[in-house]
Amino acid sequence: MSKPVDFGTACSSLRSMTIGRMIFGSFLLLLAVITATSMASVIAIRHIDSTFAELQRLQGVGDLAEEIDQRMNELRLAARDFVTDPASRSDRVMEAATELSALLKKTRLQLAPEQQATIDGVAQRLSNYREGIDRISALIAQRAELLSGLPAAREGFEEAIAGVTERDTARALFKVQNQIGAALLARDPAGAEQAARSIRATPIQDKALRAAADRYAEAIIAIAGTEDEIARLDKEVLGIEGRLIGRVTELLRALSASQGKVLARDFARTLAETKWQSIIFGTAGVLIGIFAASFVVRRTVRPLASIARSIRALAAGEKSTAIPQTDVQNEIGDIARAAEVFRQTLQDADAAREAAVRALAEQRLAEESYRKLFEASIDGIYVTTPSGLVLNANPALARIMGYDSASDLIQSVSDIADTIYVHPLARKRYQKLMQRDGMVREFEYQVRRRNGEIRWLSDSATVVRDESGEVLRYEGVVRDITDQKRAETAIAEGRRLLQQVIDTVPAVINVKDRELRYVLMNRYMAGIFNVEPEDALGRTTGELMSRYGASKTDSNDKRVLATKAGLGFYEEEYLDSCCVMRQWLVNKLPLLDADGEVDKIVTVALDIGERKKSELEMRKAKEAAETALRNLRETQASLIEAEKLAALGRMVAGVAHEVNNPVGISLTVASALERKTERFSEAVSRGELRRSSLNEFIETSRNAAGQLVANLNRAAELIQSFKQVAADRNYSDQRTFDLADLTEQVMLSLRPGLRKQNLTLNVNCQPDLVMNSYPGPYGQVLTNLFLNAVAHAFPDGRGGTIEIQARESGRDNVEIIFSDNGCGMSLDVRRRAFDPFFTTRRDQGGTGLGLHIVYNIVTNRLGGRLDLESEPGAGTRIQIVLPRVAPLEQAAE
Repeated sequence: MSKPVDFGTACSSLRSMTIGRMIFGSFLLLLAVITATSMASVIAIRHIDSTFAELQRLQGVGDLAEEIDQRMNELRLAARDFVTDPASRSDRVMEAATELSALLKKTRLQLAPEQQATIDGVAQRLSNYREGIDRISALIAQRAELLSGLPAAREGFEEAIAGVTERDTARALFKVQNQIGAALLARDPAGAEQAARSIRATPIQDKALRAAADRYAEAIIAIAGTEDEIARLDKEVLGIEGRLIGRVTELLRALSASQGKVLARDFARTLAETKWQSIIFGTAGVLIGIFAASFVVRRTVRPLASIARSIRALAAGEKSTAIPQTDVQNEIGDIARAAEVFRQTLQDADAAREAAVRALAEQRLAEESYRKLFEASIDGIYVTTPSGLVLNANPALARIMGYDSASDLIQSVSDIADTIYVHPLARKRYQKLMQRDGMVREFEYQVRRRNGEIRWLSDSATVVRDESGEVLRYEGVVRDITDQKRAETAIAEGRRLLQQVIDTVPAVINVKDRELRYVLMNRYMAGIFNVEPEDALGRTTGELMSRYGASKTDSNDKRVLATKAGLGFYEEEYLDSCCVMRQWLVNKLPLLDADGEVDKIVTVALDIGERKKSELEMRKAKEAAETALRNLRETQASLIEAEKLAALGRMVAGVAHEVNNPVGISLTVASALERKTERFSEAVSRGELRRSSLNEFIETSRNAAGQLVANLNRAAELIQSFKQVAADRNYSDQRTFDLADLTEQVMLSLRPGLRKQNLTLNVNCQPDLVMNSYPGPYGQVLTNLFLNAVAHAFPDGRGGTIEIQARESGRDNVEIIFSDNGCGMSLDVRRRAFDPFFTTRRDQGGTGLGLHIVYNIVTNRLGGRLDLESEPGAGTRIQIVLPRVAPLEQAAE
């Protein structure tokens, strides 16, 4: 059980406390508060500075991540062009890789240690990427070298086959060679390699043919192996490494964003804590100082004043005057008791002598106490002459100035102005104040320690004069305030830096108090109001806008005050100082105090005027584009229908011409037979019929009948083929048909057009290719390809060959190869061949829709794909791959 507090004993202890202890304790308490405030401020400022630097670094990292992603996309595009386009060079890829590598080195220097491993991973991926490009470059060069030697090997192989007498072996080798050519055209290196290996496995007795076949097969196998290696590197190195690099940059960007959010919240929290720490510690320091001052005055000044009055009364002859405070056990009590002894000596000489002895002892004790206070003080105490000579100094001052002892300081310093003061003018101002006021309080100046270090001191001193009023010496106390000055400088620098940051942001940023008056405004917003930021402080929005005749309500600010929550982003518009209507995207957020009340309102606004203008222009452009697209589609549909009718008309003209030949021959034979029959009838009626005439008539009739049957059958076949093709074109439903039969029927109706052109048509279709598709659109494709080849591939009446091949491609697809040995296409023409309305015969009535119709039918209606290969002077080859079972109706033809 605790003992009860004896308040009498406590009060007695306080009254008996020495003056030195009271002053020293008060000073220690006040110094503790100041030290705590300074340390808290320094810690908070260092934390704010480090957090802000980290925010800037993270923003730079986010920007570098975006630039890395952009450079990586450029590298991917360059690598893709290099791999897919034989004419492309690797220089652009290496330049993009070098730029990305330099950017990665720059980024690594700005990252935290835990993030540098991420960039190292990206650099390693980039190194793998560049090694893959080098290997692909070598393989492409190797492939080009192998391809340059392939024609010689193929020609030698064909010449060797031509000299072989065994036709079965020659046909087998030719068949395999065709398979190799088809596989190379289809970009199927595995199929070409397999076919080449089958050549090597074919038993051949002829040594020359064996050697030529092996050379040709080895060339094909080498090319196929090179193609496989290029494809593998493209997939494994360029594809996988590129995606991994992209993922790493996404991870870096996400990590920077998340850390930025955490640091931003920490930054705001630190600012709030620092503000309240400063308020709390400052208030505590003021209260403690007032308490300490009042306590010292009450315990020292008042008792000393009462004792002084009693002593003056004794000096005036009032021997019975009582001396107060004699019961206090401190220096004041000592003085009172000494006065009481002095009073008693006046009454009793013996008692006076004893009192004098006791007073002398007490005086020595007081001097010893003063000496201890002088030496134990944590503040520097000095006595100097006006000329700058140090007469006395305590150990604390010696420590402050960097000397081992006070005597060392006194002996080393001969002139304070030159040795101690950093700026001699400060010493002159000090002396002027002392001359004028006789004292200085908290006079701040810089001093130089013994080791050259610069420190800030706060000096409080008084003047000691002689009887004539001349200054004898200066007595004062100095306090080291270097840390306080540094803290004040750091706070001022932090505020200046924060103002510079918000001034550089191209957006409106301001802070208002509860009365909606500005307490902070960045320079961007001040430009809107045509006012300096410092001139706007303490004024409302209405006051600023009334200067140029504009107005704006404060309803949104009042909503924040009422709801104590942010409003989220909203759009707003008002006039600026130039009377220009400005559109803004605004967000307002409250800053709450410790009680949860709104203390400040933060506003951030972005100018979206250009975006609004762009949105309006984009809407107008979109409407115009949609109108033009509708008109273009209507025109395109009309032209496509006209092209279809034109193709059908050309086919009808050809069929009519072809049918006209057998019908004309049949008519001639029938006319001749009719005349023979009339002459035979006349001979019978005249009775001049002979056996030779009868035999001649029978022979003539037999020949005529044979010719009539043959020509009429030919005409019937043509008409039946035309009817079937026409029916298929008009009948667009899906049905089952034989691909070879349908191809023969379509080409039969188109062959008449070849005679005028001196062209040869070869059709080679694999039998029994049953399809469930749309025969009409398929016939339209063959017709358009045929007419396009006749019109464009053989200019100036040149002769040539058109070849159509159809064969199985896997279990579910068929492959149709349409090729010619005409003039071929240039690179520009080949790229635009399937574009609508593109034609090289515009001056001759071409519409440019033939191949466009082919592309739409194959890819949309028939569900297939096609590939075009052509070189100037090397003919044209179109590969069409169709599914055996066409997909459901996708789009109208």
